[in-house]
Amino acid sequence: MSNSYEQIFENNRKWVESKISQDQDFFTNLAATQTPEYLYIGCSDSRATAEELMGAKPGEVFVTRNIANVVNTLDMSSTSVIQYAVEHLKVKHIIVCGHYNCGGVKAAMTPQDLGLLNPWLRNIRDVYRIHQAELDSIEDEHKRYDRLVELNVQEQCINVIKMACVQERYITENFPIVHGWVFDLRTGKLIDLEIDFENILKDIQKIYDLTNSDWMMRNK
Repeated sequence: MSNSYEQIFENNRKWVESKISQDQDFFTNLAATQTPEYLYIGCSDSRATAEELMGAKPGEVFVTRNIANVVNTLDMSSTSVIQYAVEHLKVKHIIVCGHYNCGGVKAAMTPQDLGLLNPWLRNIRDVYRIHQAELDSIEDEHKRYDRLVELNVQEQCINVIKMACVQERYITENFPIVHGWVFDLRTGKLIDLEIDFENILKDIQKIYDLTNSDWMMRNK
Protein backbone atom coordinates (compact mmCIF):
# COMPACT_ATOMS: atom_id res chain seq x y z
CA MET A 1 0.00 0.00 0.00
CA SER A 2 1.11 3.56 -0.56
CA ASN A 3 2.76 5.51 2.23
CA SER A 4 0.02 8.15 2.02
CA TYR A 5 -2.63 5.48 2.74
CA GLU A 6 -0.73 4.09 5.72
CA GLN A 7 -0.22 7.64 6.99
CA ILE A 8 -3.97 7.97 7.52
CA PHE A 9 -3.90 5.32 10.26
CA GLU A 10 -0.84 6.89 11.83
CA ASN A 11 -2.66 10.22 11.84
CA ASN A 12 -5.66 8.55 13.46
CA ARG A 13 -3.49 7.03 16.18
CA LYS A 14 -1.99 10.41 16.99
CA TRP A 15 -5.44 12.02 16.96
CA VAL A 16 -6.77 9.45 19.44
CA GLU A 17 -3.79 10.00 21.74
CA SER A 18 -4.22 13.76 21.53
CA LYS A 19 -7.92 13.64 22.41
CA ILE A 20 -7.43 11.26 25.34
CA SER A 21 -4.58 13.37 26.69
CA GLN A 22 -6.94 16.37 26.76
CA ASP A 23 -10.01 14.50 28.01
CA GLN A 24 -9.91 10.89 29.24
CA ASP A 25 -13.67 10.53 28.63
CA PHE A 26 -13.71 12.10 25.16
CA PHE A 27 -14.64 8.94 23.26
CA THR A 28 -17.00 7.69 25.96
CA ASN A 29 -18.95 10.94 25.68
CA LEU A 30 -18.70 10.94 21.89
CA ALA A 31 -20.23 7.46 21.67
CA ALA A 32 -23.12 8.29 23.99
CA THR A 33 -25.31 10.41 21.68
CA GLN A 34 -25.36 13.24 19.16
CA THR A 35 -27.31 16.46 19.60
CA PRO A 36 -26.23 18.72 16.74
CA GLU A 37 -27.98 22.05 16.25
CA TYR A 38 -26.85 22.28 12.64
CA LEU A 39 -27.46 20.31 9.47
CA TYR A 40 -24.84 21.18 6.85
CA ILE A 41 -25.57 20.44 3.20
CA GLY A 42 -22.35 21.02 1.30
CA CYS A 43 -20.32 20.16 -1.77
CA SER A 44 -18.20 17.01 -1.94
CA ASP A 45 -15.16 19.11 -2.91
CA SER A 46 -12.13 17.97 -0.91
CA ARG A 47 -11.14 21.57 -0.13
CA ALA A 48 -14.33 22.53 1.72
CA THR A 49 -14.92 20.40 4.84
CA ALA A 50 -17.80 21.46 7.06
CA GLU A 51 -16.37 21.06 10.56
CA GLU A 52 -13.04 22.68 9.76
CA LEU A 53 -14.39 25.80 8.06
CA MET A 54 -17.02 26.20 10.81
CA GLY A 55 -14.59 25.55 13.64
CA ALA A 56 -17.00 22.89 14.91
CA LYS A 57 -16.32 19.94 17.19
CA PRO A 58 -17.42 16.32 16.69
CA GLY A 59 -21.14 16.00 17.43
CA GLU A 60 -21.99 19.63 16.64
CA VAL A 61 -22.80 19.34 12.92
CA PHE A 62 -24.80 16.72 11.01
CA VAL A 63 -23.41 16.62 7.47
CA THR A 64 -24.40 15.54 3.99
CA ARG A 65 -22.39 16.39 0.88
CA ASN A 66 -22.72 15.86 -2.85
CA ILE A 67 -21.57 17.41 -6.11
CA ALA A 68 -22.47 21.13 -6.04
CA ASN A 69 -24.57 20.91 -2.84
CA VAL A 70 -27.77 20.00 -4.68
CA VAL A 71 -31.03 19.27 -2.85
CA ASN A 72 -33.12 17.15 -5.19
CA THR A 73 -36.27 15.69 -3.67
CA LEU A 74 -35.85 12.61 -5.88
CA ASP A 75 -32.49 11.94 -4.22
CA MET A 76 -33.27 9.62 -1.30
CA SER A 77 -29.87 10.21 0.27
CA SER A 78 -30.18 13.96 0.84
CA THR A 79 -33.90 13.93 1.60
CA SER A 80 -33.58 11.15 4.17
CA VAL A 81 -30.72 13.03 5.84
CA ILE A 82 -32.84 16.19 6.00
CA GLN A 83 -35.87 14.35 7.39
CA TYR A 84 -33.80 12.54 10.02
CA ALA A 85 -32.08 15.76 11.06
CA VAL A 86 -35.36 17.67 11.31
CA GLU A 87 -37.61 15.06 12.90
CA HIS A 88 -35.22 13.05 15.07
CA LEU A 89 -32.15 15.17 15.76
CA LYS A 90 -34.29 18.33 16.02
CA VAL A 91 -31.67 20.55 14.40
CA LYS A 92 -32.37 24.26 14.68
CA HIS A 93 -30.54 25.37 11.57
CA ILE A 94 -30.18 23.91 8.09
CA ILE A 95 -27.26 25.32 6.12
CA VAL A 96 -26.79 24.95 2.38
CA CYS A 97 -23.17 25.87 1.69
CA GLY A 98 -21.66 26.23 -1.77
CA HIS A 99 -18.20 27.47 -2.63
CA TYR A 100 -16.65 29.64 -5.30
CA ASN A 101 -14.66 27.84 -8.00
CA CYS A 102 -17.02 24.88 -7.74
CA GLY A 103 -16.20 22.25 -10.35
CA GLY A 104 -19.79 20.99 -10.42
CA VAL A 105 -21.19 24.42 -11.19
CA LYS A 106 -18.57 24.98 -13.87
CA ALA A 107 -19.26 21.57 -15.42
CA ALA A 108 -22.95 22.44 -15.62
CA MET A 109 -22.02 25.40 -17.80
CA THR A 110 -19.91 23.30 -20.15
CA PRO A 111 -21.52 22.16 -23.45
CA GLN A 112 -20.30 18.61 -23.05
CA ASP A 113 -21.85 15.17 -22.60
CA LEU A 114 -20.72 14.04 -19.15
CA GLY A 115 -22.60 10.75 -19.09
CA LEU A 116 -24.08 9.80 -15.72
CA LEU A 117 -23.38 13.32 -14.44
CA ASN A 118 -25.81 14.86 -16.94
CA PRO A 119 -29.06 14.41 -14.94
CA TRP A 120 -27.39 15.60 -11.74
CA LEU A 121 -25.89 18.69 -13.33
CA ARG A 122 -29.23 19.43 -14.97
CA ASN A 123 -30.36 20.67 -11.56
CA ILE A 124 -27.76 23.43 -11.83
CA ARG A 125 -28.55 24.12 -15.47
CA ASP A 126 -32.14 24.68 -14.33
CA VAL A 127 -30.88 27.32 -11.90
CA TYR A 128 -29.14 29.04 -14.81
CA ARG A 129 -32.36 28.90 -16.85
CA ILE A 130 -34.37 30.51 -14.05
CA HIS A 131 -31.83 33.32 -13.64
CA GLN A 132 -30.59 33.50 -17.21
CA ALA A 133 -31.25 37.22 -17.74
CA GLU A 134 -29.21 38.21 -14.69
CA LEU A 135 -26.37 35.79 -15.41
CA ASP A 136 -26.08 36.63 -19.10
CA SER A 137 -25.79 40.30 -18.21
CA ILE A 138 -22.54 39.60 -16.31
CA GLU A 139 -19.74 39.96 -18.85
CA ASP A 140 -16.89 38.70 -16.68
CA GLU A 141 -16.94 34.88 -16.88
CA HIS A 142 -15.47 34.35 -13.40
CA LYS A 143 -17.99 36.70 -11.80
CA ARG A 144 -20.77 34.94 -13.69
CA TYR A 145 -19.66 31.59 -12.24
CA ASP A 146 -19.45 33.11 -8.77
CA ARG A 147 -22.97 34.45 -9.10
CA LEU A 148 -24.27 31.08 -10.31
CA VAL A 149 -22.72 29.49 -7.23
CA GLU A 150 -24.70 31.94 -5.07
CA LEU A 151 -27.94 31.46 -7.01
CA ASN A 152 -27.53 27.68 -6.85
CA VAL A 153 -27.29 27.91 -3.06
CA GLN A 154 -30.41 30.07 -3.00
CA GLU A 155 -32.41 27.63 -5.13
CA GLN A 156 -31.28 24.64 -3.08
CA CYS A 157 -32.41 26.47 0.06
CA ILE A 158 -35.82 26.84 -1.56
CA ASN A 159 -35.85 23.10 -2.30
CA VAL A 160 -35.24 22.45 1.41
CA ILE A 161 -38.06 24.80 2.37
CA LYS A 162 -40.43 22.93 0.04
CA MET A 163 -40.12 19.77 2.15
CA ALA A 164 -43.06 18.81 4.35
CA CYS A 165 -40.95 17.89 7.39
CA VAL A 166 -39.36 21.36 7.39
CA GLN A 167 -42.70 23.14 7.02
CA GLU A 168 -44.46 21.04 9.66
CA ARG A 169 -41.85 21.50 12.34
CA TYR A 170 -41.47 25.21 11.68
CA ILE A 171 -45.21 25.69 12.16
CA THR A 172 -45.08 24.25 15.68
CA GLU A 173 -41.57 25.19 16.87
CA ASN A 174 -40.30 28.05 14.67
CA PHE A 175 -37.39 25.78 13.79
CA PRO A 176 -35.50 24.80 11.72
CA ILE A 177 -34.37 27.95 9.95
CA VAL A 178 -32.73 27.58 6.55
CA HIS A 179 -29.55 29.51 5.70
CA GLY A 180 -27.52 29.92 2.53
CA TRP A 181 -23.73 30.28 2.71
CA VAL A 182 -20.83 30.43 0.30
CA PHE A 183 -17.28 29.48 1.24
CA ASP A 184 -14.65 31.57 -0.53
CA LEU A 185 -11.67 29.30 -1.16
CA ARG A 186 -9.58 32.32 -2.09
CA THR A 187 -9.89 33.98 1.32
CA GLY A 188 -11.11 31.21 3.64
CA LYS A 189 -14.13 33.29 4.61
CA LEU A 190 -17.73 32.16 4.98
CA ILE A 191 -20.28 34.46 3.36
CA ASP A 192 -23.85 34.52 4.65
CA LEU A 193 -26.15 35.14 1.69
CA GLU A 194 -28.81 36.22 4.20
CA ILE A 195 -31.56 34.06 2.75
CA ASP A 196 -34.89 35.48 3.96
CA PHE A 197 -36.30 32.18 5.18
CA GLU A 198 -39.70 33.39 6.38
CA ASN A 199 -40.46 35.48 3.31
CA ILE A 200 -39.45 32.67 0.98
CA LEU A 201 -41.72 30.36 2.93
CA LYS A 202 -44.58 32.84 2.59
CA ASP A 203 -43.93 33.30 -1.13
CA ILE A 204 -44.02 29.60 -1.95
CA GLN A 205 -46.71 28.73 0.58
CA LYS A 206 -49.65 28.67 -1.82
CA ILE A 207 -48.00 26.22 -4.20
CA TYR A 208 -45.82 24.14 -1.88
CA ASP A 209 -47.97 24.02 1.26
CA LEU A 210 -47.89 20.35 2.30
CA THR A 211 -49.50 20.79 5.71
CA ASN A 212 -53.02 22.06 4.98
CA SER A 213 -52.67 24.17 8.11
CA ASP A 214 -53.28 27.73 9.13
CA TRP A 215 -49.64 28.77 9.26
CA MET A 216 -48.58 30.55 12.41
CA MET A 217 -46.40 33.00 10.51
CA ARG A 218 -49.46 34.52 8.85
CA ASN A 219 -50.13 36.33 12.11
CA LYS A 220 -46.61 37.64 12.54
